[in-house]
Amino acid sequence: MKSRRNFIKASTLTTAGLIATKTFSMNIIGKNTQPSELVIGHNGLQYKVDKAWAKVNPSMNPVINCHEMVQDSKGRLYMVGDDVHNNIMVFDKSGQLLDTWGHSFPAGHGLTISKENDEDFLLIVDNGFYSDASGKGKSQHGNVVKTDLKGRIIFSLAQPHTIGVYKDEDKYFPTETAVAPNGDIYVADGYGSDYILQFDSRGRFIRKFGGHNNENPEHNLKNAHGVVVDTRDKNNPVLICTSRDECCFKIYTLDGKFLRKIDLPGMYVCRPVIHGDKLYAGVCWSKDKEGKRNANTGFLTILDAKNKVISSPGGTAPIYQNGILQSTFQDESKVFNHGHDVCIDEDESIYVCQWNANKTMPVKLTRV
Repeated sequence: MKSRRNFIKASTLTTAGLIATKTFSMNIIGKNTQPSELVIGHNGLQYKVDKAWAKVNPSMNPVINCHEMVQDSKGRLYMVGDDVHNNIMVFDKSGQLLDTWGHSFPAGHGLTISKENDEDFLLIVDNGFYSDASGKGKSQHGNVVKTDLKGRIIFSLAQPHTIGVYKDEDKYFPTETAVAPNGDIYVADGYGSDYILQFDSRGRFIRKFGGHNNENPEHNLKNAHGVVVDTRDKNNPVLICTSRDECCFKIYTLDGKFLRKIDLPGMYVCRPVIHGDKLYAGVCWSKDKEGKRNANTGFLTILDAKNKVISSPGGTAPIYQNGILQSTFQDESKVFNHGHDVCIDEDESIYVCQWNANKTMPVKLTRV
């Protein structure tokens, strides 16, 4: 793996500065064509951009939004989207389309993979927001289902109103799930009431936490878009939850007690993804210099084992002053439009799904 990266690095990084300069100049004068060898990233975590990675005919396999992606035990990449012609698309690492399935998730949004007894399973989240045939927005309560890798449904999690967990006025529009080592399932109600709902491996409700009404406001979540069980410290696993409207992650114990937060100024982060000793996330928007959310922006961010930002591909380099991260912005390369999720393979390549990005397929970043 390292020797392969070193070869790519030797043949690419020598021209990276020139390429990046050329790309920025082309953007400034209004041309859309970008060199195929654009390299982005910081501090040794740099990547070659491939926007044409997915070999897909959009007339046969259309997408609206490429929301999330995971990799199975055999190296295949599964992507969830919200086009019911093919909610799930399966790729190999070269971008060849291997399979498609799923026609019942008009708001397909979240995708998590888990392993039980050497078999992979998926958790698919339909957030409940969708467009009807006329293009008008509609909503219904969201849904979370567990399936095998061919789409056969194992069970659906109970909607919280049906088991007395939510009040009538509470909204339920889930966005993401995570699975603990013991099989417990955590559901982030990121577009609804911002609770994290915990179920056991059989789908039985355990508890909820987060939400908007905690005695200490710091324990609240605002747009709890993503969630992951962080097992980097094997003796002390924790739950990392997105609070996207606050530009931060919040960390809880596995039974829902608030511990601390990770401030990411300027970054409207989506779900956290753990790979090795690092935490990765898509950034759906960045702020402008005046501190306002800037439409049609986005990038990625990568944190080290101590949850310090070390690289933000597609964004400005991370700067810390007196231990405090300063605001990060989309850089002039403008590679991404609403970075929604990332999947990292065994070569440390990153596959980037984007929301509201003109129906584009995932972008591949090859580490150099």
